[in-house]
Amino acid sequence: MNTIPPAAARLIALSICVLAGCSKHLEAPEPVRAVKTMVVQAASTSGRYEYAGEIRSRVESRLSFRVGGKMIERPANLGDTVKAGQVLARLDPKDLLLGQEVAVAAVASAEVNLRQSDADFKRYKDLRDQGFIGNAELERRETTLKVAQAQFTQARAQSGVQGNQATYASLVADVAGVVTAVEVEPGMVVAAGTPVLRLAHDGPRDVVFSVPEDRVAMVKALAAKPDAFKVRLWGSDAKPLPASIREISAAADPVTRTFLVKADIGKATLDGTRLGQTATVLMTLPQVSGVTKLPLSALREEQGRST
Repeated sequence: MNTIPPAAARLIALSICVLAGCSKHLEAPEPVRAVKTMVVQAASTSGRYEYAGEIRSRVESRLSFRVGGKMIERPANLGDTVKAGQVLARLDPKDLLLGQEVAVAAVASAEVNLRQSDADFKRYKDLRDQGFIGNAELERRETTLKVAQAQFTQARAQSGVQGNQATYASLVADVAGVVTAVEVEPGMVVAAGTPVLRLAHDGPRDVVFSVPEDRVAMVKALAAKPDAFKVRLWGSDAKPLPASIREISAAADPVTRTFLVKADIGKATLDGTRLGQTATVLMTLPQVSGVTKLPLSALREEQGRST
């Protein structure tokens, strides 16, 4: 058996290393990638704008006391649902009750004066019939009786007014609704007519949203078309509700410079909507022909221009 000398073996190993270092590394070829293509052509299409809105009551009242005084209690708080006839706030009724007592006393005094004048008139009439006094004296007694009757009527009416004012110490809800704002706290002295609470009536409701100035003309144009506006309630899986534009603000908001729009969603949705609930107003644009639609991935921006 022939053996390779050690020196020759080292030379062969060195040659193999040199050849391995000089050979080129071949990279794996890139896989063939599929290209998605589409036929571009003109067609008819329509767009849609979406605006965030809020469910509000169509009627919202600022409730106030008919008389002035110090508010001592406010059972209703912000966000409470109240019923018709429920007491919302109370004033200190002491002065009003004292005024009512004065009025009742005035009625009693006027009634006594009326009875006395009536009795005097009857006596003087008998004296005139017997010839002891003349007609002039009887006429003076008759005038006194009429004045007493007028004073009694006035005192009774004033007593009724004072009685009503005593009941005005309690602020009562006229209709059912939700308290949306509180403007006076217990302990404050309020004048008659000062707003205390704001009550949203539980009745027909609107979706209120704002649009920029350049879209107002479009909203007015679409308001006359059926099914142009729909409302989708947040947190609900129900289908969008049909809506119709009821009111568009005549002036822009001084801060946001947007125009307030109110859309009517009808009375049939009272049970499915909550006051203050967020909604999305969908405004469908009319069909436009001759429009070419491209996927967004086919566009790129180069030197400030889209290509």
